[in-house]
Amino acid sequence: MDDVDLRQKILQRTLQEVADEEKETANPCVICLDTITEPCVAQPCHHSNFDFLCLVSWIEQQPKCPLCKIELTGVQYDLNATQGPKLYKVPPPSTTIPTVPAAARSRPSNRYAPRGGRRPLPLPRPQPDDPLERRRNVYRNQTYSMRVGSNRLSQYRELTPELFSRDEELVSRARKWIRRELRVFSFLNPEPVEEERISHQVSRPGPQRLENRRANNAEFLLEYVIAILRTVDLKGSAGQAEELLRDFIGRDNARLFLHELQAWLRSPYNSLEDWDRHVQYSNTPRDRLL
Repeated sequence: MDDVDLRQKILQRTLQEVADEEKETANPCVICLDTITEPCVAQPCHHSNFDFLCLVSWIEQQPKCPLCKIELTGVQYDLNATQGPKLYKVPPPSTTIPTVPAAARSRPSNRYAPRGGRRPLPLPRPQPDDPLERRRNVYRNQTYSMRVGSNRLSQYRELTPELFSRDEELVSRARKWIRRELRVFSFLNPEPVEEERISHQVSRPGPQRLENRRANNAEFLLEYVIAILRTVDLKGSAGQAEELLRDFIGRDNARLFLHELQAWLRSPYNSLEDWDRHVQYSNTPRDRLL
């Protein structure tokens, strides 16, 4: 298959991924009417029509199920975790404002997607332990995560396009990681502060259209990467995956992005928080190792 045929195949798969993703909006989060990116289950009523971050934010205002109004005691999230779902416990009434679990802060989020109405929540200034800022530093310094061997002890495994095509849980894990990773690149994502400033400039629609286009680009690129994973071996000697991605984020970033994506997918972790905690870096840029 030559490069032209490969690109056409990737594009066709991308468009199909976009179409399939659109179908998922048939059951949106009932709080924000946007796509559910982090499923959860309210306790004890077991309603599951919410995005986790939306429901926890709702609980901070009133600890009742938005659907049945029953008092909630907790929320199950990270439903596919190997050790079973995690549980966010609703804190007892007090004068202090409960905080959103760290997993909700660290997970990838589709706050800027063009579909639906979930408004981005105000984000704090990056802190030294902020997951997104750590990921930005990885790209600034071009540092590659250290490889972990595949064995029963590590639970890491090797990947192939065939495995990716038949394992939907693997696809779901890929989406989770890619959504967050694409937020590293400012040219793909509008900043919340800038978005708020632009929203007041009703007489200047141009900048808002630019921000919407950025969000569209990020969504398209997510599906484009999924299509690459279904079609091309990330470790292929021809470097096809890198070639397909470099036009979007540059060759160096594309090479690092694919290395990190492969490290995440090979790992046994379902939570980005767990992966962040265990992934190791040599703190030496790749070009110094070559």
